[in-house]
Amino acid sequence: MKTLLCYGDSLTWGYDASGPGRHALADRWPNVLQKALGPDVHVVAEGLNGRTTAYDDHLADCDRNGARMLPTVLHSHAPLDLMVILLGSNDMKPIIHGTAFGAVKGIERLVNLVRRHDWPVETAEGPEILIVSPPQLCETANSAFAAMFADGIEQSAMLAPLYRDLADELDCGFFDAGSVARTTPLDGVHLDAENTHAIGRGLEPVVRMMLGV
Repeated sequence: MKTLLCYGDSLTWGYDASGPGRHALADRWPNVLQKALGPDVHVVAEGLNGRTTAYDDHLADCDRNGARMLPTVLHSHAPLDLMVILLGSNDMKPIIHGTAFGAVKGIERLVNLVRRHDWPVETAEGPEILIVSPPQLCETANSAFAAMFADGIEQSAMLAPLYRDLADELDCGFFDAGSVARTTPLDGVHLDAENTHAIGRGLEPVVRMMLGV
């Protein structure tokens, strides 16, 4: 059996802006992907609201630095055949970093951590890595989210081409989640059930190819 780890933020956790709350298990994209791939692949969903690529959130009530948490997560779920990284939206917050460039450097840091990881299973080899760019942020009448992600729409529009270039440079797979999904104007950041479903369905052929299943 192949094991796939989905490392992400609230888009992976399944934040539902209409509640606000959390999407049903069946509606979250890692579970949609699991159902599509079938019993020969084990999909692990590791999503955390507010997770960044590699930056501290000093206002958070838990550690949201994706780079600092990653080695522990890798130890917990080893051995892995494929790692899907869907992060960067929270890096768009000015209080975190505020630029697409910062998110790209954070993703690069994560890839290097995976490839240099001291795997706890002697026979384990490092997994293949699939970099996924998040859907672009959109306009919202939610004043709190609009302020939290000031200038995020313009910066997040740069993520897909920059992530694609980074994936080519680092010999990783790439998928643009914005090619199949759109963020909801309820808060400008998150996904409704239809769009989180779309990411799971869109990833299936790419994941099948990378896993050889």
